[in-house]
Amino acid sequence: MSVLKEFKEFAVKGNAMDMAVGIIIGAAFGKIVSSLVADVIMPPIGIIVGGVDFTDLAITLKAASAGAPAVVLSYGKFIQTVVDFTIIAFAIFLLVKGMNTMRKPEPESAPEVPNQEKLLAEIRDLLRKKG
Repeated sequence: MSVLKEFKEFAVKGNAMDMAVGIIIGAAFGKIVSSLVADVIMPPIGIIVGGVDFTDLAITLKAASAGAPAVVLSYGKFIQTVVDFTIIAFAIFLLVKGMNTMRKPEPESAPEVPNQEKLLAEIRDLLRKKG
């Protein structure tokens, strides 16, 4: 089978399309959450902790010099990204939990008894009837 034909089968399958839609929606959801954190959640938190803009929190490791920009450790942006991640991870957790509760549990079937045990059970039952 040619590589092109295998790829076509893979790409047309429902799982690949579902994955593509999930990635696109996930990226859009990530942008929404990033905006929520940056524009709605972090400003009030900044006011509560003393009027701090988290995106401005940084430590200058090396000052700017002739033509070279400053080397800055932007820990405020990192804090904001951690909050983004936490919200996205919690939302995905809730989504997966909801999907799992909607999924019907498969009925448990009795384990298949091996033929040898079936024959032994039949012999036992026949001996009981005789005796």
